[in-house]
Amino acid sequence: MLQDYTIEKPQTKTSKVLAIIEFILVLLAIQGVLILFYQPAETSEMPQFRILANSNTVEDQQMKQQIQQEIAPLLASAVNESGTPEQMQRRMEAASAEITQLAAHQANGLSVTFEHQAALIPPKRIGFAIQKQDVYDSYILKIGKGKGDNWWCGLFPNVCYPEETAAVETDEEPVTFFIWEWIKSIFS
Repeated sequence: MLQDYTIEKPQTKTSKVLAIIEFILVLLAIQGVLILFYQPAETSEMPQFRILANSNTVEDQQMKQQIQQEIAPLLASAVNESGTPEQMQRRMEAASAEITQLAAHQANGLSVTFEHQAALIPPKRIGFAIQKQDVYDSYILKIGKGKGDNWWCGLFPNVCYPEETAAVETDEEPVTFFIWEWIKSIFS
């Protein structure tokens, strides 16, 4: 007769790795289901606003912010006083010389252009929907070479989407992704 004894299973790291992989697969499955119910953001017919700094250096970004603060009231009044895209275009044409002059004054000798054209606007999250990357009717203020990747809808949400920011004007915390932070903490 054999003696009774307990078999102990050694703890391995592979069980933890498998648990993490299973968790990630479940999250991917949930994301797949959410994509099935995805509804793209409604894009308004009002033009988009974009500002391009000379570069992504700290100095150029600060210059861009100073210019933004100077011209924000002009843009806000043009948007708020316009009901249709045609009215918006007339008001922006009237204000373009003043916008260019204010921006040139802050640009420290860099060239400044303000153009109305069709432009590629990167994707943007608006509430629970996503505005897809596409070519939109846009007003673009370009400072110097315009190599900075900034857009006014991030800086001026009330100008791009006045009805949304009028309803919700709260200070939001920066968005962090729990799963990403958790994965980073495991491997750090």
